[in-house]
Amino acid sequence: MDGAAGPGDGPAREALQSLSQRLRVQEQEMELVKAALAEALRLLRLQVPPSSLQGSGTPAPPGDSLAAPPGLPPTCTPSLVSRGTQTETEVELKSSPGPPGLSNGPPAPQGASEEPGGTQSEGGGSSSSGAGSPGPPGILRPLQPPQRADTPRRNSSSSSSPSERPRQKLSRKAISSANLLVRSGSTESRGGKDPLSSPGGPGSRRSNYNLEGISVKMFLRGRPITMYIPSGIRSLEELPSGPPPETLSLDWVYGYRGRDSRSNLFVLRSGEVVYFIACVVVLYRPGGGPGGPGGGGQRHYRGHTDCVRCLAVHPDGVRVASGQTAGVDKDGKPLQPVVHIWDSETLLKLQEIGLGAFERGVGALAFSAADQGAFLCVVDDSNEHMLSVWDCSRGMKLAEIKSTNDSVLAVGFNPRDSSCIVTSGKSHVHFWNWSGGVGVPGNGTLTRKQGVFGKYKKPKFIPCFVFLPDGDILTGDSEGNILTWGRSPSDSKTPGRGGAKETYGIVAQAHAHEGSIFALCLRRDGTVLSGGGRDRRLVQWGPGLVALQEAEIPEHFGAVRAIAEGLGSELLVGTTKNALLRGDLAQGFSPVIQGHTDELWGLCTHPSQNRFLTCGHDRQLCLWDGESHALAWSIDLKETGLCADFHPSGAVVAVGLNTGRWLVLDTETREIVSDVIDGNEQLSVVRYSPDGLYLAIGSHDNVIYIYSVSSDGAKSSRFGRCMGHSSFITHLDWSKDGNFIMSNSGDYEILYWDVAGGCKQLKNRYESRDREWATYTCVLGFHVYGVWPDGSDGTDINSLCRSHNERVVAVADDFCKVHLFQYPCARAKAPSRMYGGHGSHVTSVRFTHDDSHLVSLGGKDASIFQWRVLGAGGAGPAPATPSRTPSLSPASSLDV
Repeated sequence: MDGAAGPGDGPAREALQSLSQRLRVQEQEMELVKAALAEALRLLRLQVPPSSLQGSGTPAPPGDSLAAPPGLPPTCTPSLVSRGTQTETEVELKSSPGPPGLSNGPPAPQGASEEPGGTQSEGGGSSSSGAGSPGPPGILRPLQPPQRADTPRRNSSSSSSPSERPRQKLSRKAISSANLLVRSGSTESRGGKDPLSSPGGPGSRRSNYNLEGISVKMFLRGRPITMYIPSGIRSLEELPSGPPPETLSLDWVYGYRGRDSRSNLFVLRSGEVVYFIACVVVLYRPGGGPGGPGGGGQRHYRGHTDCVRCLAVHPDGVRVASGQTAGVDKDGKPLQPVVHIWDSETLLKLQEIGLGAFERGVGALAFSAADQGAFLCVVDDSNEHMLSVWDCSRGMKLAEIKSTNDSVLAVGFNPRDSSCIVTSGKSHVHFWNWSGGVGVPGNGTLTRKQGVFGKYKKPKFIPCFVFLPDGDILTGDSEGNILTWGRSPSDSKTPGRGGAKETYGIVAQAHAHEGSIFALCLRRDGTVLSGGGRDRRLVQWGPGLVALQEAEIPEHFGAVRAIAEGLGSELLVGTTKNALLRGDLAQGFSPVIQGHTDELWGLCTHPSQNRFLTCGHDRQLCLWDGESHALAWSIDLKETGLCADFHPSGAVVAVGLNTGRWLVLDTETREIVSDVIDGNEQLSVVRYSPDGLYLAIGSHDNVIYIYSVSSDGAKSSRFGRCMGHSSFITHLDWSKDGNFIMSNSGDYEILYWDVAGGCKQLKNRYESRDREWATYTCVLGFHVYGVWPDGSDGTDINSLCRSHNERVVAVADDFCKVHLFQYPCARAKAPSRMYGGHGSHVTSVRFTHDDSHLVSLGGKDASIFQWRVLGAGGAGPAPATPSRTPSLSPASSLDV
């Protein structure tokens, strides 16, 4: 479509114009088919004896060979292939087998094209415009009507989030197709199947030259995707193989999981703060400074294979227990919940507790204190919330019992008596007596006494409790009350129900907060801190629950989720909006760690600074400073942000929203300088041209909107529309000269566009094989097809990014992994360096301007990882601090 449609053009007029154009193109295509067929028959009559045409696939005599079409290798020898009739003949060129690993994918039905028909897409989908592709000079390809299955949208979880797809899908993904890729022209590797075909206009057929070294083909969900090989590559074998020399080291994790978890914030003996997000346990030293492991900053324990849900710190202040949820691996096999006990100084795993013993996940855990942390109590997330006691040193289960069908939110040993265990949660407080079984697996017993509320109102939830020095217990509940539970004489009338031990009864009640109490913390001086939900207050209580001092957490940080006592009078507070605050009651609190609170999709890096911008379903647009590891600023978009890109000047940034609206903001003043709506469907990609003169916006209405941009990026005007995709736009890139665009869509099309020439679709894809691209973020293309795994369903790779030095390509997949490949990655099943840590589908990856770092986004886990690039293309040798500890969970020889 040339230029922009006028404001007065209605839908009917646009549809009429589109149909007229399609009819003209199809008429031209039919003329081309007729001419090509006539020329092929003429050549056959000249060079092949008539008797040869009556055979079934009999090759021509050696001396009678066809001349190769112009511009193609002259070494290919043609053979004749019969389609089963004496009138339908095709020319197929004999060639040597393709390289190892390149074999044919799912065969097409006999007599039908292997690719769906349509416009000039290299992908499997057809185009609404119906334009055909002549392909390389002299290559004639059969055409078939489009055959398309519904393709899910990728950039929004409102209807079908990637993280909400059934887990059973993963097992289907892992089934190897065994034949993902095929080299065009390799007749032996195809085993005599129909010659290679490419898209074209519906309803037409024509002969086909299958030429060695021209293209490769891969299949996604059974759809063929043809990609032309650049002229400078004589053989795929000459391309780099093996993983890249560059490696990644986790440098910083932005965010904290406070939104939906408890038991998630503690201070170690070293002064480091320990908390978790996604699959990573973070050890953070506020303010940096000398002393202690790592010398400041962050260190990371990465031994878990799925999201961490709870923590406990050993009485020695060094050992840490962390429990993870259940999950599945990339092959669809279940990953069982487990507890790791590890050393916070060395980051080495000491013990693995309960592999195969827990269901769904580990909900709460606690070390004993009276016996120097010899035992660990664990509550899982099964329907019965199984309560178990374990020997920490031997990893042996000593006792187990069904606790309750209600949710359990907290567990703890009495610090003066390890035989007494308390659990609390939905509408209950339970006092457990553990006896016997020490040294004998599973031989111990657990008996329960249920806390009776009597005349006091029974709350809906009791999220937290704390043991006082005098032996009493304080509980915080959803009514905002702090209840004091005191010891009562033993009940000899109920043997077998803990009658031999003292029980607890409510001795006092104090209304402390409006709304729920989420956290209680016993300070070293014997006072107690309570953190409120609705009122966001932090209150210090003296003996007799007398309020001594209080502070209020700013609203934009959320409610108090967890409290930990730091050095001196310093306090650490975790909030429900995934922030970690530091301060005291007198001076107030300031953030040291911040993060998003919902699914992330939008990511872009600054063109000249170590900064990057993120946005997602929490409607926050955040600019992060990669040097200071801090949030520079954030604003509320009021709508879901899905994509973003900096202008080459860095002065403004464009942000695409889920409503078809896009904004341009000044990065210094944060003011909106442009507010435009294109269509009413979500925008999946926005990208400035390398010279900053154009802005391309890819929408779920299948259109790429092109705007001309002023030199400072503040003003823009509609230049045109690229119309031709038959599904929603997923990725796009500009050429280095800023005149052309390569784009991908949801049905795996690869289209090329001449923007400077009026937003025209380039009909001859072969001519774009040598075009150089300023960025490479399209997930489909010759230079990156090797990143796709066997058996992929087309949605396994969410994001891809080539480094600025064009040495490596980073990939974000649906299996919580970040991969690093060599670039170009144009060999089947290319090996990669694989990195874990995210607990959800990885939605985006981008290199910083100098390739010193890579940033990756987690989807549902709302995490942001900043990786340092090390090695040949990185920023230098690895740091000599333990903060660069690699993953402790082995997955393959290339996992890091």
